[in-house]
Parts: sequence; C-alpha cells; structure tokens
Amino acid sequence: MGVYNFMIITIVMGLGFQARTLASQNLNCNPKDMSALQDFMRGLNTVVDGWSTNFSSNCCMWTGITCTSSSSSDDGRVIKLELGKKRLVGKLSDSLATLDQLTTLNLSQNILQGTLPQSMFHLPNLQVLDLSSNDFSGLVPTSIHLPSIQILDLSRNSLIGNLPSSVCDNSSKLQILNLAENYFSGNLPPELGNCSSLESLSLHMNDLTGGISEGILWLRKLTLLNLQVNKLSGPLNRGIGNLTKLVRLDVSSNGFTGNIPDIFHHFANLQYFIGHSNCFTGSIPSTLSNSPTLNSLILRNNSLEGPINLNCSAMISLTSLHLGSNRFSGPIPDNLPSCKRLTNLNLGQNNLGSLLPESFKDFHSLSYLSLSNTSTYNISSALRIMQHCQNITALILATNFHDEELPADPSLHFDKLKVLILPNSRLTGSIPQWMGHSSKLEFLDLSSNRLSGKVPIWIGNFGFLFFMDLSKNSLTGEIPKSIAGLRGFIDRDSSLEGPSPDFPFFMRNGSNARDMQYNKLWSFPPTLDLSYNNLSGHIWPEFGNLRKLHVLNLKENNISGAIPSTMSGMTNLETLDLSYNKLSGTIPPSLVKLSFLSKFSVAYNELYGEIPSGGQFSTFPNSSFQGNNLCGGDHALPCAPDDQHHSEPLDESSWSIINSGIFIAVAIGFAFGFFGSIICCNIKKIWLPWKNHYD
Repeated sequence: MGVYNFMIITIVMGLGFQARTLASQNLNCNPKDMSALQDFMRGLNTVVDGWSTNFSSNCCMWTGITCTSSSSSDDGRVIKLELGKKRLVGKLSDSLATLDQLTTLNLSQNILQGTLPQSMFHLPNLQVLDLSSNDFSGLVPTSIHLPSIQILDLSRNSLIGNLPSSVCDNSSKLQILNLAENYFSGNLPPELGNCSSLESLSLHMNDLTGGISEGILWLRKLTLLNLQVNKLSGPLNRGIGNLTKLVRLDVSSNGFTGNIPDIFHHFANLQYFIGHSNCFTGSIPSTLSNSPTLNSLILRNNSLEGPINLNCSAMISLTSLHLGSNRFSGPIPDNLPSCKRLTNLNLGQNNLGSLLPESFKDFHSLSYLSLSNTSTYNISSALRIMQHCQNITALILATNFHDEELPADPSLHFDKLKVLILPNSRLTGSIPQWMGHSSKLEFLDLSSNRLSGKVPIWIGNFGFLFFMDLSKNSLTGEIPKSIAGLRGFIDRDSSLEGPSPDFPFFMRNGSNARDMQYNKLWSFPPTLDLSYNNLSGHIWPEFGNLRKLHVLNLKENNISGAIPSTMSGMTNLETLDLSYNKLSGTIPPSLVKLSFLSKFSVAYNELYGEIPSGGQFSTFPNSSFQGNNLCGGDHALPCAPDDQHHSEPLDESSWSIINSGIFIAVAIGFAFGFFGSIICCNIKKIWLPWKNHYD
C-alpha cells in the first residue's frame, strides 16, 4: 500500500469514528439542509441512486448522507455527503455551501463539470474535501478559508492558473494536499510553507516551472513529496535535506540539472527516491549508494556517468534499482547479487562492457532484469547464467553489435519466465526448442533479428501468451494453425502480476533512450505481430476464434488465398494489417462487424471487387486499399476497366464439367479430323487463360 493511500485511510478512519452510530438515530433532515440538497440535485443531469425525488422524505436516510443531531433542535444536520463513483453528471451548486455543519464532502470519480464555487471553500467545519477525478475547469478560488480542513484533493481535473497560494493561510490542520494532474502553471508558491502540518504534497503532472521554493523546505512534517512530470528546472535544492521525515521523494520527468546533492544521510526513513528523466550529471552520491532505508532507486534517463558503485552490505532494503539510459561505464557490477532483496534491476542503455558476471548465478532474489544495449556482452552466455536465477520472471537482453546465433542448447530452462524480450540483437538461427518449455510465458518479443526457419508449432502450447512479436526476421513457411488456439488471445486469462510501476520493460520500436518507455506489461493490448518475414500459406479461418486479440499484423509476407470471413469473430480487433501480401478474392463484408477496428490495411495484394460499406470502413483512408482492384464502398474509388470480367472462382465440380468438355472436344477431333482440332484449340484458348487467372 502506498504512503499516500495509507495516510488517507488512517485520517478518514479517524474522522469516521465519531459517526459510526449515527445511522441508527433515525434523525429527521433539517429543512435548511434539505433545501441545499434540492438545489444540488437540480444542477445534476443524472439521478442519484438511492435518493428520493419526494423532498418531504427524510434525507438523513439517503445513500451517501450522514446526519448528526443539532444542539438547537431535533432535526438532523448533514455532516457527510459521500457520493464518489456514482457517475454523476452536471455542475456543482453553490447551495452546498449552506451545509455549514458539513465535515466531509466526497464527490470524486464522477463527471462533474464547470468551475468550482468559491463559497464551497468557506465551510468552517469541513475536514475532507475530495473533488478528484472529475472535469472541473477554470481557476481555484483565490480566497480560501477552511480552518478545519485536513484533506484537500482536487487532483485529476482540468484546473488552470497558479497554484492557490492562500490554501495554507487559514488551514493549519491540513495534512494532505493533492493538486496533481491538472494544468496549473507558474512557480511553486513560497506560501505553501505555511501549511505547518502538511504530511503529503502531490503536485505532479502539471505545468509548474522554476525550482523548488524555499517555502516547501519548511515543511518539516512532510513524508511524501510528488513533483514529477512538470517543467521544474535548475539544480536540485540541497535544502531538500531539511525534510528529514521524507519517505518518498519523486522529482522525475522534469528539467533538473547538475549533480544530485549528497544529502541523503539526513533521511532516516527515505524509501523511494525517483529522479528519472532529468538532466542530472556526475555520479551517484555516496550517501545515496549507502542508504540502509532505500527501497527503490530510480535514476534512468539522465546523464550520470562513471562506474556503478553500490554498497550492497549497507543497502539492506534495496528492491528496485533502475539506472538505464545513462552514461555509466565499466563492467556490470559483480557485487549486485549481494543485495539480498534486490528483485528489479535495469542497467540497459549504458556503456557497460564485458560479459554478464558469473556471480549472477547466485542472484536468487532477482525477478526482473534489463540489460538491453549495455555493450558487447554475449547473449548466449547471459542466458546460460540467468537460468540459474530461480526467481527470474522477466528478462530483457538486446545488443546489435555483432551477429550471434540464438543458443539451441536444449538444457536451457526457465521455469518461472513470463517475459522474454530479445529484440534488435542481430540474432541468427531458428527459434529454439528450449523456449517451448517456458510454459508460463506471456510476453515474447524476438523482433528485428535475423532469425530463420519456421514458426514452431509448439508456440500454440503457451497457455498464457498474450503478446508475441516476431516481426522483422526471415521466418518462412506457414503460420502454425496452433496459434489459433492460444488462450491469451481467446479469453486473456493472464496470470502476470505487475512489477514495480517504475520498471521500464520495453521501448517503442524506433525510439531513442529518452522516449516513452512501456512499463505496465499487463496493460499491453493482446498482439500478434508476424510482419516483415517470408511467411507463406493462408490465413487460417480459425483465427476468427481470437476474440480478445487487439492487434494482428501480417504485413510484408507472401501470404496468399482469401481473407476468411470468420475474421469477423475477432471482436476486439483494433489493428489489422494484411498489406503487401498475395491475398486474392474479395474483402469479406462481415468485417464491418469489427466495431473497434481503427487501423486497417489490405494495400498491395491481389484483391478485387467492392469495398464493404458501413461500420469502421467509412473511416479508413484510400491508402488502406490501394494496389488492388478494389472500388466503391464509401471511398468512391474507380474500378479498373477489367474488373467487369471478374467472377467468383469455379468450384471443383465446375472444373470437372469444363475438363469433360475439353475431353469430348478432343474425342470429336479424333473422329472428325481437322474441324475437331479447331474446336478443341478454340475451347482451350477461351477457358485455360481464364482458369489460370485463379490458379
């Protein structure tokens, strides 16, 4: 459980303790509060489930309402309004500000729009205000007076302007402030330092500029500071060391420069330091590489250099180390297996040389390893070493420095392997049998190599495989029919448990080290990519069973035959690329049933006839169909003059009749001489070229 979530649960439980017995009091709703709730409902375009439209009813019994008795009457006053995740649509009424006894207002995760009413930020007893995950826009009111507020969450909206600097002026009890995932701009206001009780500050994913203000450095109770994905710049302020109670510090995806300050000995409880995707230079500070409390060190995508020196005997809590896409040099550290809790390791995209150390055979805690493009290490040797790692689940190895044959040693065995990524490595040979023994494999990427031979039939035995990329190789033969039985493409019964959210498994093809990296494999769309090979044969009609497949790419092969109409059964398909093959016949009209299809191409085949109309086909560009004899549909493509001669191919019985006719003509020729020969030759001239067009 994250630090932020734990804090919210603790505070909310404490606030809720006082109201546990209120539901049994059967209080009558105060008329003033009832009027406020009426106005609130009038501003909505939806009906609140569990609320009565009869305003004479008792609102204290409605869903999401908690009341307490008033000291001046027998009427119950509304103290909690909790309607999160109710799919409410509409605008927020000013009338809620008249609920002056309100302690909790939670309208999170709805579809509420418009600006935030200023009156709502003047409720004297409000302790929790959660309007997160809506579509509120505009500015936050400049005047804020919430003397009792403890949790203020306006995250994941479309709010603009500067951060509300007055939020801390009269809110000395504020413990959690979350303004993340909006469009706030400008510098960090120094007035934030007035929130003397603040323990959690989340400002990530905005457009904030400048450096870390001095005011933030006064927040001595702060345990969580999230500043990632902004436009902050300059050196990282050494004053961060004053925040001695920090547990999580995230400054990633900004423009910080210079050395990382050597101040980490001040943090007695720091577990997460996330500084990836900045412009940090120099080496890893000594106090950081000796931290006994640090759980995750994420510094990928910077310009750090020098050898990687970590004191594993001191870093007894380290579980995730991500130093990829830097300028580190020297050998891969052979002492890393002595980091006894280290499970996630990313050293890819550095200048690390030599072979993988033999000491990695004893790296029993390791689960996820990325060594892509580290230098000239040997993949075959690395695989033989890594098979000794009992808990290895994900393995990324890639180097394009020299040709290397993918090891075919049948003794290689990876019992727990779920992710195998070996792209862009100039690997030769065929897909080896030992991969077929990794029965738990879910994600396989062998793209952009020089592999040859056939796609093995045993690939159909992978019960959990939902992503397979074999593109840009030299594979031949038919597509195995067994692929049509892959359960991961049929019911997506994936057992993959997600790794650390900061672990980058895979880079988009063609991107450099600083571009977006994928990190949540279980959110990948189920994909089958066999493009840019030399595959032949037909598309199996059984592919229509792959109803959970999202991407099917067979581009640039030698696949022939008709497009099966059964492909309409691939109901979740978003991308279908069959271009640059030898497909013939017509485009099945049934494909218009693929309602999620957004990218489609059959360009440069031998197709003819009319393009299907309706569905997604009206959205595809003409380039999706060029290089064929296709016309009509929603695209107004002119048909070639010889299209009128195209007819459906004859079946075997029809050819039997034609061949019989030719035989009879030959017999007549023998019987009647010259005239029979003329008849026979003319029949051949008429029928045989027409038949050969379809053969």
